[in-house]
Amino acid sequence: MTRPVGARWLNRTVVGIGLASLFSDWSHEIASTLLPAFLASFGAAAAWLGMIEGCADGAASFTKMASGYYTDRLARRKPIAVAGYVVTALGTAAIALTTSAWQVLLARSAAWLGRGVRTPVRKALLAAAVTRETYGRAFGFERMMDTCGAIVGPLTAVLLLQALRHDYARIFALTLIPGLAAALLMAFAVQERRRTAVSHLGFALSLRALPAPFRALLLAVGLFGLGDFAHTMLILLAVQKLLPVLGAARAATLATALYVLHNVLYAAFAMVGGMLADRVNKATLLAGAYFLAAAMALGIVFLPLNLWTLGAIFIVGGIYVALEETLEDSLCAQLVGDRQHGVAFGTLATVNGIGDLVSSVVVGTLWTLYGTSTAFAYSAVLFVAGGLLVLRLAPVADEGGHARAQ
Repeated sequence: MTRPVGARWLNRTVVGIGLASLFSDWSHEIASTLLPAFLASFGAAAAWLGMIEGCADGAASFTKMASGYYTDRLARRKPIAVAGYVVTALGTAAIALTTSAWQVLLARSAAWLGRGVRTPVRKALLAAAVTRETYGRAFGFERMMDTCGAIVGPLTAVLLLQALRHDYARIFALTLIPGLAAALLMAFAVQERRRTAVSHLGFALSLRALPAPFRALLLAVGLFGLGDFAHTMLILLAVQKLLPVLGAARAATLATALYVLHNVLYAAFAMVGGMLADRVNKATLLAGAYFLAAAMALGIVFLPLNLWTLGAIFIVGGIYVALEETLEDSLCAQLVGDRQHGVAFGTLATVNGIGDLVSSVVVGTLWTLYGTSTAFAYSAVLFVAGGLLVLRLAPVADEGGHARAQ
């Protein structure tokens, strides 16, 4: 068995992966923040935003599974992660060359293919760098750093909009700088010890070899994910509700500010969730995150959507995403043996990606055809169902450091 790199959980590899996540998210959050307004300049409706976000995540889904399966069979995983970061940086910057919604879809999908390649590899490298007892803190730290990039990204987008006078092409091109910095950090800051590659096993057999509690987790994650729309839709929601009262410029500025607030809460609660995950039942915490997501969706359906209620919705959204992502990753790492981490993280990411594809397309379409109440009520029902399923998991560490269902 490969020993973790370094004795402390906050070691060079954990910090290096965290910084790479920060710079990469900085890059593509600039793009994500500007995407609704950029698409509006083409006259594209909410359905186009849902289609772009959903197809990008869907395109990445099977790449994640293939990447995880393949890298379990390599003595060194890091080069695959570096390549994924490079492709993401190039794809995001390529939006600068687009002049229509379908071209944005292609560029965003290319960027997310790179993201799909790197995601399970990065998570496997992170899990290998720490002990099983500190998975929560390590994954919480990585999520916190990632979200710090998501705070800096929108702020950078606002500053660049003013400095470059809404020159979207130049701003998208500038995302290449932090994007390539992330690839360099992964290449030179992250340490990886040579590991014993898993002997060849067919893809279907690899999936069947994953433990039953993990497969139960996948079912709950998949059901929740079918309603878990991309949160760029919250920006569009805020713009639409604030525009009649405040005008286009102020509505766009305040919507971006709310998204920054969302990401501040995301960063703070990622580390809080990680610390809690190392001390209490991860399944119970994850179910709580799912129910919190349902509360956010129901708030959109039933509350009068003014600046204050939108602020509360963005806050709850940031908190639940932080808890959900940290707990899904750390619970996955706990439920599966070290030698299967690649295929496990790849499968988890694929299930999430399929959910993202379906949810963003369905929510965007329901919104366009029937309004926000129908769209977000759909999400709320699936969030509650996913939470009820994950409550059935009661993982308990056994003598070998794995987990079983009670």
